Amino acid sequence: MLTKTMTRIGAATAPLLLAALLSGCATSKNKADTQYVARDVSTLYNAGKYRLDRGQYKLAAALFDEVERQHPYSPWARRAQLMSAFSYYMNKDYPESIGASQRFLSIHTGNKDAPYAYYLIALCYYEQIADVTRDQKVTQQALDALGELIRRYPDTRYAADARLKLDLVNDHLAGKEMEIGRFYQRRGQWLAATLRFRTVIDKYQTTTHTPEALERLVESYLSLGIPAEAQKAAAVLGRNYPGSKWYERSHKLMREHPNKA
Repeated sequence: MLTKTMTRIGAATAPLLLAALLSGCATSKNKADTQYVARDVSTLYNAGKYRLDRGQYKLAAALFDEVERQHPYSPWARRAQLMSAFSYYMNKDYPESIGASQRFLSIHTGNKDAPYAYYLIALCYYEQIADVTRDQKVTQQALDALGELIRRYPDTRYAADARLKLDLVNDHLAGKEMEIGRFYQRRGQWLAATLRFRTVIDKYQTTTHTPEALERLVESYLSLGIPAEAQKAAAVLGRNYPGSKWYERSHKLMREHPNKA
């Protein structure tokens, strides 16, 4: 479900990015290739725009890079950096897009388009998030990038979208903790499992995984022989999720261990 949700949100992202970039952009029907030829800045820029409009993202990025390389001190160079970053993003060349965005931020700190650059970096990490069965380094990078955007520019439209994505990223990270916790449970490593479920409750308590984490804690505490802690977890579960299947399971477990509670 999370993957499908992320896909739907990702599909709506490109128009937001493109609309921001193309405000004030020039248009052209000139065709161009990326072989090095000294060209005036408007010809290069409009050639890149032509390729971008036709979905030739890699060529577009190369042409926008040429604007920056051939005319680094031109006012066009600043926008070309962002257009290059966007073109790489559309081509799913995420490392190149991140690099171009970071280069823009290092040169144009405080520029009015800085929120856009931070947003693009966050998206590049966000769209690389892997299934919970795999390493979640990029998920943490997405979390950090989204958080940085929200912290710096809380009132922008990019921050509004970032908050939605942040909820999904946290849910994903919680899902990873749950997967590891369940793995330890299957192996009878109850203490290790407990630490993972506690992480979900303490760090990701607003996610969809919290009810299950509480029920798994009940199981783990009972298996560890500390029914008092199991009772506490069951009570929290009953107070916050009384109608859930996880509460029913924990309630049944506590009834089955009356002498241990």
